[in-house]
Amino acid sequence: MSIFSKKIIDPTPPYFGLDISELSIKVLQMTRHGQYDAVYGFASEKINSGMVKGGDIENIDGVAAAISRARSKAGISTKNVICSLPESNAFLRIVTIPQMRDDEVTEAIKWEIEATIPLSIDQVYYDWQVLDRRLTTDKRQIDVIIVAVSKKLINQYIKLLKKAGLTAYGFEIDLVAQTNSLLRDNEKGITTMIIDIGDKSTSFVITVDNIPVFTSSIPLSSESMTKSIEQTFGITYKEAEKIKIMYGIGSVLKNDHVFQATKAVVENFATEAQKSIDFYLEGLKYTNSIDRIIMCGGGARMSGIAPYLSRRLGYNIEIGNPWVNMNFKSVPPIDRDTAVQYATVIGLASKTI
Repeated sequence: MSIFSKKIIDPTPPYFGLDISELSIKVLQMTRHGQYDAVYGFASEKINSGMVKGGDIENIDGVAAAISRARSKAGISTKNVICSLPESNAFLRIVTIPQMRDDEVTEAIKWEIEATIPLSIDQVYYDWQVLDRRLTTDKRQIDVIIVAVSKKLINQYIKLLKKAGLTAYGFEIDLVAQTNSLLRDNEKGITTMIIDIGDKSTSFVITVDNIPVFTSSIPLSSESMTKSIEQTFGITYKEAEKIKIMYGIGSVLKNDHVFQATKAVVENFATEAQKSIDFYLEGLKYTNSIDRIIMCGGGARMSGIAPYLSRRLGYNIEIGNPWVNMNFKSVPPIDRDTAVQYATVIGLASKTI
């Protein structure tokens, strides 16, 4: 797995990004014409609940068929793919070790993996990188970021991609892909929190100089809002989804019926986000503050959610712009409001240009 370097792939052969979540498949291919970037093709395809569960592929045939349909809709012919992996199934750690030679670092990393990850070294694929940005104040130490994913999960995804007739060029954790699309290249001196409100869960990542130093996930999502409306009003899930799309979390000022139905869920969102912020600032202490919070994922578009979390957390929360590193000649084919749902797959695809 190549985890951290952007634009590492030979741009001659074409590749596309593939984002697999629990309710949808997203594909996107980027290309470059001279000095300008362009979207070659993109599409989203819904999948039935249960086909992907907790990051595991439960229905390989069904998901492979959905990938093929999405590629066909997007007009993507290349079979070379960079695929996302769920953060909830990965282990990301920052470790501090003494200054040593490169060959010694390699051996030290193996010991650190055994000590900090609940799987043995022979059960995981892993990648690591010595950080240019010093997090420790001890000049005799170096900081290393380690990412490990179980071989069982990777092999499952390889089997899926083969079933779909694709060649796996690489894998990347979804939250790392999001940093590629949402944060400006080589950004320095800024600590950012990204909140990804997805189909079935919400993930938090905190980055320092664009390096992810903390990640966590919670079982709250856009779907949690819909279910809360469904249960409160005694209506069908489909009807509740329509209400959520129309009114979002409801009116906080008016304390209307929709907000009363969603209040407990959005308050849990705020509480969990605050826990992550507190753990970073009081426990990890890599920097003294969170400078900004960016939201992405389909749930980020819910009316009222960003202003509510802004007031609750005391930050000016912005909706992410996944095109921030792109140089388009004309208006991109996916508007910014919609593109926030494609943040992961844009981050995957942008590695190829």
